[in-house]
Amino acid sequence: MPTDNHRAIELLSRTPYGRVSASRRALPFTTVARHLVLDGRLVLRLHQGHDYHQALDGSVVSYEADNVNSGENDTWSVQFTGTARVVDPTPVERELFGRPPLLADGAPFAPVFLRIEPEFVTLHCLSDVPALRYVHSV
Repeated sequence: MPTDNHRAIELLSRTPYGRVSASRRALPFTTVARHLVLDGRLVLRLHQGHDYHQALDGSVVSYEADNVNSGENDTWSVQFTGTARVVDPTPVERELFGRPPLLADGAPFAPVFLRIEPEFVTLHCLSDVPALRYVHSV
């Protein structure tokens, strides 16, 4: 595995959530997901009630996580692109995800898990990023 891939995986361990994107009936969508890297593969936990897992299963997806709102001086973004498959993690793997959210859009959170076999891993870094300020011009 190239050095950038190792660095990307190490950075993913610094943030627990990211966004998975794909298309559903030819329309793009993105949803938040909890992630872990297990044996070089990305495993996601998302809410089953949205039914996104049905569109994601067997599809090429993109998963992105970053530290944009961390306030750190250097900002990074990692993107994994590959085919997603619904999986049933072992009890030990489920424990690694930690406690799930209680609710998703007001409904009890029901976890579903996806594994992404990374075909492409992209890492982008910005150095010496100015402090985040939400300035709007008038």
